[in-house]
Amino acid sequence: MIPTENIFSISSQKQFEKMALQVFRHQYQHNKVYRDFCTFLKVDVQKVKLISQIPFLPIQFFKTHTIISNSDDVQQIFTSSGTTGSTNSQHLVTDISLYSNSYLRAFSQFYGNIENYVVLALLPSYLERDGSSLIYMVNDLIKKTNQPESGFYLYEHNLLAEKLITLDKSGQNCILIGVTYALLDLIENHEFQLKNTIIMETGGMKGKRKEMIREELHELLCKGFGVQSIHSEYGMTELLSQAYSLGNGIFECPDWMNVVIRDTEDALSFAENGTTGGINVIDLANINSCSFIATQDLGKKINSNTFEVLGRFDNSDIRGCNLMVY
Repeated sequence: MIPTENIFSISSQKQFEKMALQVFRHQYQHNKVYRDFCTFLKVDVQKVKLISQIPFLPIQFFKTHTIISNSDDVQQIFTSSGTTGSTNSQHLVTDISLYSNSYLRAFSQFYGNIENYVVLALLPSYLERDGSSLIYMVNDLIKKTNQPESGFYLYEHNLLAEKLITLDKSGQNCILIGVTYALLDLIENHEFQLKNTIIMETGGMKGKRKEMIREELHELLCKGFGVQSIHSEYGMTELLSQAYSLGNGIFECPDWMNVVIRDTEDALSFAENGTTGGINVIDLANINSCSFIATQDLGKKINSNTFEVLGRFDNSDIRGCNLMVY
């Protein structure tokens, strides 16, 4: 068994690659669905020596199969929102501490001490259903702030606007994390000039508004909130880690997560940096499910640890996790 603390102590690309290969062999041995998938592709596990040789499981398998790499009891089931009549993904989590470890360490890596912030959440479409991994994370972050002002808002836009303005004027550092359409709803009826607040959108119109290109969306949000840049979170039900953009739509992964871009014509080949292709995610926090996932997102790699999200494959269903059509 791979000690989970080793996953979160990665500090170099060499360590990441070594751990990824260890996790691959572990999941090949203990995850029947993944092993069958590798067998179907005629992968000889003994010959896999590089990350580029590791097969990436199509994300749709989380809708149709039980993706699990141990025999422990399931502690938490995260489900995707999906659309009416669609089949939702299920992520069976046998060690919820891996998730909390992942998002708390990632937040610290990108934003510092959570206690320095008031966290306000405008996530109505997520709050109104069960099984959201985003709500689980944000709820814990709110608690960890130890700030009585932190909290969720459903449709109380007037109260939220008043709270934002008051806190910002007092000099309090705040993070407002919101689903895209709700942030747009908020700025339609309120004016802001925020100096101490980070606006973080989680993507997704949820059928409430037409999809927009990122540049247009972020320009609207910057103007509406009076801020210089819009932050973004890239996460999904099938992952236990998130990448963050601190502006300009450029995402960076925490040390135990990485993204590679697959060729749109040959799913088993990788595209070069700067070339658009399908986003494959390596999430080592997913050690108990599957760490190697071929998403239905389109993107391009900027450098070893940064990437852009450019949209979705046309034949995939729409999901609200930074999956805007560009």
